[in-house]
Amino acid sequence: MRGMFDNARPDPTAVSRVKAIFSEVFDLSDDVLLSVAELRCHEPHCPPIETVVTARIANGETKDWRVHKPISEVDEADVRALSTKT
Repeated sequence: MRGMFDNARPDPTAVSRVKAIFSEVFDLSDDVLLSVAELRCHEPHCPPIETVVTARIANGETKDWRVHKPISEVDEADVRALSTKT
């Protein structure tokens, strides 16, 4: 049984692509640090795999977004859908 954090690392190209999409869609400045993680959940009513993107802003604020897909499957349409919810 796998844990919440899989030991396999996501494809660095996919991570860079997801960061670029989030930076563009949310018009993030260069000083915003983006973290991308792929989580697995085995709890009821929890998506089996989700991508969590966290923005850490220089003033100390943070913002999290969740996409219920693996990193490799996150696309611009997913991120644009999130931008209409914020």
